[in-house]
Amino acid sequence: MDPLTRAVRTYLDHLSVERGLAANTLSSYRRDLRRYVAYLDAVGVESLDAVTEQTVTEFLARLREGDADHPPLGASSAARTVVAVRGFHKFAVADGLAQTDPAAAVKPPSPAKRLPKALPLSDVEAILEAAGSPGTVLSLRDRALLEVLYGTGARISEAVGLDVDDVDLVDGTVLLRGKGGKERLVPIGSYAREAVSAYLTRGRPELVSAGRGTPALLLNARGGRLSRQSAWSVLVKAAERAGVTRDVSPHTLRHSFATHLLDGGADVRVVQELLGHASVTTTQVYTLVTVDNLREVFATAHPRAR
Repeated sequence: MDPLTRAVRTYLDHLSVERGLAANTLSSYRRDLRRYVAYLDAVGVESLDAVTEQTVTEFLARLREGDADHPPLGASSAARTVVAVRGFHKFAVADGLAQTDPAAAVKPPSPAKRLPKALPLSDVEAILEAAGSPGTVLSLRDRALLEVLYGTGARISEAVGLDVDDVDLVDGTVLLRGKGGKERLVPIGSYAREAVSAYLTRGRPELVSAGRGTPALLLNARGGRLSRQSAWSVLVKAAERAGVTRDVSPHTLRHSFATHLLDGGADVRVVQELLGHASVTTTQVYTLVTVDNLREVFATAHPRAR
């Protein structure tokens, strides 16, 4: 057995016995490192100390480009392989099998940013209408919940965490408590105000009477605070009744809130404040959605776009 294969086997034994890695994870590492050793053999590298940072970098490039025996790997798959290689070299140094770690400075490729999936306005409106039918106390609550989610861009935890006193229907504001206990005051539009007002007048009194009294705005049928799971279920059921076939979640409404604002001309820093993002960089991913929308409009409308 050659030294490289022996070193890989020692590392895999370490992962299995001392680290207790799951069988599937261990199988992935074994496959990735087998490919790495085959690459080293192909380029004439016969020992760990002969591996350089450039060797590892070129192996990463080969993963992304593919070769006669392997198709190109996506960023996430290539990143997993590089993680296996980095772990192997780090172990080799720690175990005295090599003098240096040539992979320490090689960074795994970053996966492409996933664009948030926003719903068309027509789908959002259909879901909101479906939530408010047929006008029972629970449907009044459901309409208020979804109007608040879409009307403020609140996270689901922020919405179910609202107390009655957090909503000022006169001034049209809602006090949201975000990550890390940070509070932000956001405006709430007329549709959401009307839905919350109807719920407070005709729905919540009946629900709160079933419990022991609570300051929570959104209540379940037993008079307690509505849970995140139940709120999620409200949205899913409303989407089904509205005939919206796409997968939806409370975060979908948050994505839609941000995207529709930017499509309407809102400044990205204003949207950042409304969403409660600590950094504008987080919010800027939504601008990619609007650029795609602009590109589509341009391609279909401009006489010389093609």
